[in-house]
Amino acid sequence: MALAFTSSISTPSSFKFPSSQPNNIPQIGSITISERPNGAAVNIRQSFAKPVNAQPPRKDSLLPLAAASTAVASETKEQDLQQIATDLDDASPLQIMDRALATFGHDIAIAFSGAEDVALIEYAKLTGRPFRVFSLDTGRLNPETYRLFDAVEKHYGIRIEYMFPDAVEVQALVRSKGLFSFYEDGHQECCRVRKVRPLRRALKGLRAWITGQRKDQSPGTRSEVPVVQVDPVFEGMDGGIGSLVKWNPVANVKGNDIWNFLRTMDVPVNSLHSQGYVSIGCEPCTRPVLPGQHEREGRWWWEDAKAKECGLHKGNLKQQEENGAHIEGNGNGVTQAHANGVATVPDIFNSQSVVNLSRTGIENLAKLEDRKEPWLVVLYAPWCPYCQAMEESYVELAHRLEGSGMKVGKFRADGEQKEFARRELELGSFPTIIFFPKHSSRPIKYPSEKRDVDSLMAFVNALR
Repeated sequence: MALAFTSSISTPSSFKFPSSQPNNIPQIGSITISERPNGAAVNIRQSFAKPVNAQPPRKDSLLPLAAASTAVASETKEQDLQQIATDLDDASPLQIMDRALATFGHDIAIAFSGAEDVALIEYAKLTGRPFRVFSLDTGRLNPETYRLFDAVEKHYGIRIEYMFPDAVEVQALVRSKGLFSFYEDGHQECCRVRKVRPLRRALKGLRAWITGQRKDQSPGTRSEVPVVQVDPVFEGMDGGIGSLVKWNPVANVKGNDIWNFLRTMDVPVNSLHSQGYVSIGCEPCTRPVLPGQHEREGRWWWEDAKAKECGLHKGNLKQQEENGAHIEGNGNGVTQAHANGVATVPDIFNSQSVVNLSRTGIENLAKLEDRKEPWLVVLYAPWCPYCQAMEESYVELAHRLEGSGMKVGKFRADGEQKEFARRELELGSFPTIIFFPKHSSRPIKYPSEKRDVDSLMAFVNALR
């Protein structure tokens, strides 16, 4: 069984840690959370930590540093974590990582997926504290990801603690539904067997875990990820919902800033990134993203935007149309979503060059057999991250087409309009772009997922 350890290494004495603030140090329960001394040289101490999936020790032998974790489900504990999350909201990832490792010692581990979350391991190394890393090997990863695992182990002098799916469960799934059933009935069942259940086993040996979730990874579902929280879904060592703490040190960091950090620190990265891959998962369910696409569009591309999560971070997903949300326009470019816990969602594609079509307007446009001018219309949902990702290119396209004799419009096709859009306008997933020719009643659906201005313009020029 693999053990994670770190070898001794030092950073230059000029490296400065965030200064301590002894008079204003947050606490988790009765445990004081300390920071490293200002200006101290960093020595990564050698440690031999128990594996992630080890049996939990007896209650009377727990480390004092983590003793308060047994009460993490209490209301007081959750309030403490909410206060700490507020205190750390403007903190750097290094400060947050140091706080997490100092608080939970060997009872916390970094979840490493083999993508840009290698930044978490670099931050952990820079704290000078012992740290553990685990990863889920689904059996369907890209060869490049396995090579990155090996490079990371050698670069940091550690052993990643791999978790594997249950062989009997995988065998039953493949024998009954085949190797690629997720293309037909969705990826959730496969992810549950190969990812969620192995993760659940891993976390049962911990009191806290560290993830690479960022708010900008999926604006529609991850926009409210805090830097630290009580895990709302998974259980920790002591059992029961509320027994596990989840740290997200890079929650407030932009993707391009993560990459600037990785290049500066010269750490190993997945070679798939240089081939257009951004968000990397299993090989059959991951592909490069195209210009104008959001990074999550490279995952489970055959499914709706709302389905593009595997279940590992289910507790952080912001609800959109679910839970009976009633969505309506208020006439000033803002969409109100009225439901429990669902916030106001601003409308998109707001430009004088883009015509906002009503249900009656789009119906009339579709019925015309001889239009005065051709139209290009996007069927969208403002909460959809892929619609958000193409907003800039679509508005720029509308500006370019001004005065050309062509109209550019938008039609909000979610909520009550979704069934109509599917039936009458060939809506598949958001966004769907349709060209209405000048002298033909038959609309033409844009076939490509390239949503940059030049690709859209080429489509328009080929048809008008």
